[in-house]
Amino acid sequence: MKLISWNVNGLRACAGKGFFDFFASENADFFCLGETKMQPDQASFETPGYLQYWNSAEKKGYSGVAIFAKREPLSVSYGLGIDEHDHEGRVITLEYENFYLVTVYTPNSQNELVRLDYRMQWEDDFRAYVCNLDKKKPVIICGDMNVAHQEIDLKNPKTNRKNAGFTDEERQKMTELLASGFTDTFRAKNPDATGIYSWWSYRFKAREKNAGWRIDYFLVSNRLMDKVSDTRIYTDIMGSDHCPVGLTIDL
Repeated sequence: MKLISWNVNGLRACAGKGFFDFFASENADFFCLGETKMQPDQASFETPGYLQYWNSAEKKGYSGVAIFAKREPLSVSYGLGIDEHDHEGRVITLEYENFYLVTVYTPNSQNELVRLDYRMQWEDDFRAYVCNLDKKKPVIICGDMNVAHQEIDLKNPKTNRKNAGFTDEERQKMTELLASGFTDTFRAKNPDATGIYSWWSYRFKAREKNAGWRIDYFLVSNRLMDKVSDTRIYTDIMGSDHCPVGLTIDL
């Protein structure tokens, strides 16, 4: 089973930059999209053979997630079931017979960390949500989680230590999530890999210089890790300031 996750930074824009060429060539079982920045009625995309699930932010042109899935799930849920968090289109959960798939677009702490306190509450609530799912059946979590977990996960750790996405607080929350029963699949398969990132700023020719961050993830319940056969970061795929990440798992 092949899964792709991609923060497209505006699906309508990315569609004009080759998104559907990549979509067709990969032929994945699941395509999980972050930062779609649209309501479903703002554009129509034909995806033959795939069911579409959308969770859009109430604010137009902001946030939003979607999943294109080949298989119909047993159930679908949107958000965390917590009103404080569920107006920005950040989570979709698909339930299947032997696993849950959760796609997430984690809130950014923003400039001057104005949203860090909110982010900390989100982290605790999201962790509780996926841990509750994990008690029922194994979970695959994917998306832009807006944190580079370790120094190996970004080009310039020293100068970014107190910036959004690499604060001690955000990194600790990722540590807590992993400690609660989940594995970062890419890092587990590539413990020493350096210089492989999933996001680059549009400024300062960051992508050209590969001055990036790895902030897009596939996490799995620990008990699924032996079923993971491949993890990929498609660093050569353009169309967004993020590149796609992939997981192949035998379920």
